[in-house]
Amino acid sequence: MNLFRPNIQRMTPYVPGEQPGIGERVIKINTNENPYPPSPAAMKVLREIDGEQFRRYPQPTAQAFRVAAGAALGYDADWILPGNGSDDLLTMIFRACTEPGRAAAYPMPTYTLYRTLAGIQDAEVIEVPFDDDFNLPADALAAAGAPLTLVANPNAPSGTLFTPDELEALAGRVKGLMVVDEAYVDFAESSAIDLPRRCPNVIVLRTLSKGYSMAGLRLGFGLARPEILTGLMTVKDSYNVDVVACAVGAAAIADQAYKNECAAKVRSSRAALAGQLEAMGFAVWPSQANFLLVRPTTVGAREIYEGLKKRGILIRYFQQPRLEDKLRISIGTDQDNAQLVRAIREILSSVDK
Repeated sequence: MNLFRPNIQRMTPYVPGEQPGIGERVIKINTNENPYPPSPAAMKVLREIDGEQFRRYPQPTAQAFRVAAGAALGYDADWILPGNGSDDLLTMIFRACTEPGRAAAYPMPTYTLYRTLAGIQDAEVIEVPFDDDFNLPADALAAAGAPLTLVANPNAPSGTLFTPDELEALAGRVKGLMVVDEAYVDFAESSAIDLPRRCPNVIVLRTLSKGYSMAGLRLGFGLARPEILTGLMTVKDSYNVDVVACAVGAAAIADQAYKNECAAKVRSSRAALAGQLEAMGFAVWPSQANFLLVRPTTVGAREIYEGLKKRGILIRYFQQPRLEDKLRISIGTDQDNAQLVRAIREILSSVDK
């Protein structure tokens, strides 16, 4: 008995990074969580939330968060639309922009949820290959002529960054809406935050999962001209941001000093870890995110992934084209990173014997 649409039956679901079992103690550096705790100011708000707020529905557009985010980023609140993580904004965008005959274009390899969301809409995908250095394939993306173009910046899983000038030039050439997905931008040296002011077809996506250490809260937002956000509101869930996420997220995004302090520690650890891996013979792509994409040269990537897992260390291995020989490693604390390096040395030594 076929209960679902044909395109849904053909799909394979998006596969998140593996989670440890309940009570299982591991070093978890496979899903790009921030190794440092959330803002103390945000945690204070969480402890003080009045239970009366749970009895009523939340404000439909999470207005308190919109105001706080706008103040932190220099935008009016009506240029900001919150969601249940930035994935929720992506879902709205695919609902509003894609269908059979209306394609989505993006470089590959990148965030594979884009392909899943297009599949739900039964929309074509135009997957433009990156070169080996992950340079932006602007000519091919523009030539695709898609109603929706997506660029993760920094890109995942490579961590590579495109300049604001590159992105602005591409926005002027694409035919429809252009999404700049900045999930990891808090660890980068530049961003596209000003593009929506200059480019009427650009929406920038942000999340509190990475830089703000709130992956478990599920809060993200889109930043675009109000007319774009009005269109997305027609397809969003009615109460997609709960009262806790709104209140705690508003306090977190207001505490830019704390976020920037934690991000600086991650960047320092990233540089140190990259140097240690290169010294062990790994190829390391230049990352502007809170992870590294690396390629071992003497031992297979899958072998290292499995060896680390046996030692209680989770990293990410993607069994897909152009990534089978690579590993993505989230930046942990310096203690986590030191244990990772020791474990990799053990694995390399055991193979050499």
